[in-house]
Amino acid sequence: MIQRYTRPEMGRIWSDENKYAQWLAVELANCDIQAERGHIPAESAKFLREYAAISVDRILEIEAEIRHDVIAFTTCVAESMASAGHSDASRWFHYGLTSNDVVDTAQALQLKESAELILKRVDSLIEVLKTRAHEFKHAIAIGRTHGVHAEPITFGLKIANWYDEALRAKRRLHEAAEDLRYGKLSGAVGTLAHMEPATEAAICEKLGLKVAPIASQVVSRDRHAAFVSALALVCALCEKCALEVRHLQRTEVREAEEPFAEGAQKGSSAMPHKRNPIVSEQICGLARVVRSNVQAAFEDIALWHERDISHSSVERVILPDSCILTDYLLAKTIWLIGGMRVYPERMKRNLESTKGLVFSGQVLLDLAAAGMLREQAYKIVQSEAMRAWHEEGDFRAVIENHPEIRKYLTPEQISRCFSVDRQLGSVDAIFARVFGE
Repeated sequence: MIQRYTRPEMGRIWSDENKYAQWLAVELANCDIQAERGHIPAESAKFLREYAAISVDRILEIEAEIRHDVIAFTTCVAESMASAGHSDASRWFHYGLTSNDVVDTAQALQLKESAELILKRVDSLIEVLKTRAHEFKHAIAIGRTHGVHAEPITFGLKIANWYDEALRAKRRLHEAAEDLRYGKLSGAVGTLAHMEPATEAAICEKLGLKVAPIASQVVSRDRHAAFVSALALVCALCEKCALEVRHLQRTEVREAEEPFAEGAQKGSSAMPHKRNPIVSEQICGLARVVRSNVQAAFEDIALWHERDISHSSVERVILPDSCILTDYLLAKTIWLIGGMRVYPERMKRNLESTKGLVFSGQVLLDLAAAGMLREQAYKIVQSEAMRAWHEEGDFRAVIENHPEIRKYLTPEQISRCFSVDRQLGSVDAIFARVFGE
C-alpha cells in the first residue's frame, strides 16, 4: 500500500522488519519447545535465542540471488550465528519445519496484531456514533427513499442505524480474527511426519496461537477469505456513512457536511467558494479496493492438491492492503462523524418545503380508520398530492378544506395527521432497543 494511506501503527505491522521478526519468533519458539522436549540440544536453543539476528537488507540481497525468501532468511540467521561464534547451533534452526510452517504461522501473528488494532478503531467508531446519535436524537429531519422525500425521521435515528451496523461489523470481525488465530507446523503436507502433535501444539501456545486441527502445507484459506470479507464489511459501513454525508452536503440539501478548516483548507483551484466532501469521497473510493480484494481472497481457497503458491503472491498484496486500508478508513470515518457539522434548522426547512406532502400516508391511514374505503382514500389523497407536487401548492391547506375529507375527519383530526410528534413518538423506544436504555 502506498504511504499516503498507511498509518504508522499498521504500517509497522506489515513492514519487512516486522514480517521477518515474526518469522524469527516462530523459529525460536520451535527451538525452545524442541529443546524442552529433548529433541535438540538445550545449549543450541539458548545460543539461538541469544544470538540469532536478521537484517532485512541482507535477506533481500540473498533472495535476489537464490530466489527463495525463507532460505534467504535462514541463511541470514546462520550468518549471524557464525559471526557470534556459534555457527554449530544454527544447524538446529528451522529443524523439522517446512517454509510455510514459518510463513503461515508468522502471518497469523501479523493478522492477530492487525485485527487487534482494527478492533480498537471499530470501538472508537462505535463510541463516536453513540455520542452523535444521542446528540441528534430529536433533531427532526426528512427521511428519503429513492432520494425522494418520504416521511419524517430524526437525524439521531440515522446515526443509530450506523451504530447498530457497527456492532455487527465488530462481531463479525472478531469472529473472523479468532478463526485466523491458528498456527501450523505440521510439515510439507500436513502429516506431522517430523514433529509430534504435542510439540506443534506447544509451539503454537507459546506464540499465543491455537493449533490448526488439520492442515495441508497451508492453513485452509477459507479462514483468510472470511477475514477479508469482514474487513470489507467494516469498510462498507464507512462508505455508507460517508455516502450519506456526501448527499447531505449537496448545495440543494445542506443538512450536514464534513469538517472544513476555514481559512486554511482550499476546496478548488478555480472556485474559492467550494467546500467539497473530499474525505467522504475518498472513503467511498477506497472501500471499493478492499471490497475487490474479497474476490481474490475467495479465489485463494482452491489450491492444487496439498498446496501451490498461486495464493502466496496474492496475499502479499491483499492482506496488508486490506488491513492498512481498513485501519485508514476507520480513522477517517471517526474523524468525519466526530467533526461532522449538522444543521437542524436546514433539516426542518427541507421537511417543510413540500408543505405537508410527507404526511400523505398518515392522512390515508386516518381516512381509512374513519370509515372511508382505502381505495377511495388513496385516490383522493394521491390526486391532491400530485397536484400539490406539480403546482408547488400547499398540500396541508388543500386537505384541511377538502369537502370529502371533511366528511370523515374533524379539523382537529386533520391537524393531528400533520403532527411530527405523532410520527416520531417511537424514537425513544427505538433508541432503547438499539442502545439498551
